[in-house]
Amino acid sequence: MDLGLEGKRAAVAGASSGLGFATASALAAEGVRVALCGRNQDKVDAAVARIGHGAIGLVADVGTARGGQDFVRAARDALGGLDILVPNAGGPPPGTFASTELDAYAKAIELNLLSTIGMCHEAVPGLRAQGWGRIVAITSISVRQPIPTLILSNTARAGVTGFLKTLALEVAPDGVTVNSVLPGLHETDRLISLHGGDTSGAASGIPVGEIGRPEDFGHVVTFLCSSHARYITGMALPVAGGVDKALL
Repeated sequence: MDLGLEGKRAAVAGASSGLGFATASALAAEGVRVALCGRNQDKVDAAVARIGHGAIGLVADVGTARGGQDFVRAARDALGGLDILVPNAGGPPPGTFASTELDAYAKAIELNLLSTIGMCHEAVPGLRAQGWGRIVAITSISVRQPIPTLILSNTARAGVTGFLKTLALEVAPDGVTVNSVLPGLHETDRLISLHGGDTSGAASGIPVGEIGRPEDFGHVVTFLCSSHARYITGMALPVAGGVDKALL
């Protein structure tokens, strides 16, 4: 299937590893010119080399609103324009209500909510002006089904879901779609870290019986960026192997 993405230009945040990298790889394989970022020059360079297809690597910290804006601006300049934005940032530390200090909430909201808002503020005016655009944010299954030990992520990512839904309604008449993809457990460095290096038991509660593959997740994001997904907007799509048991 031709996804109609040849020659499009995408900024993919937090893409030197994990689901961001998988997304950047999948987009590039469909002919998208990708600018990706990470905080470490060596990791960014390695990601660009693995992706190929003329990918551009930028060193940027998108953990703040200003950092998100700066990345999108740099990506747009490097690509000569922008058609697709994939907001993405690492998750805050795990914890429960009892174990989490009050000050940690502001940091988590900056990381997982305000950074996305910053990226959108920089990208959306241009997308609306050209009459075509895709925003697909990487969030978490926790916005549908809160994870008990991730109270900071649950809180901040629920906020970004509300922001994206509202934005989707505003920009829909301008040819811009806004969606988010909610990963469950995928074989990433963050998952390995959260499980202390041993993920052997992580699939026990997943109906499909296995941890997700990052490349499969990247293909889902890529489809939502495609011309075929023009009538899908304002959605928060779980990609979690059936873990989400909600009816709607």
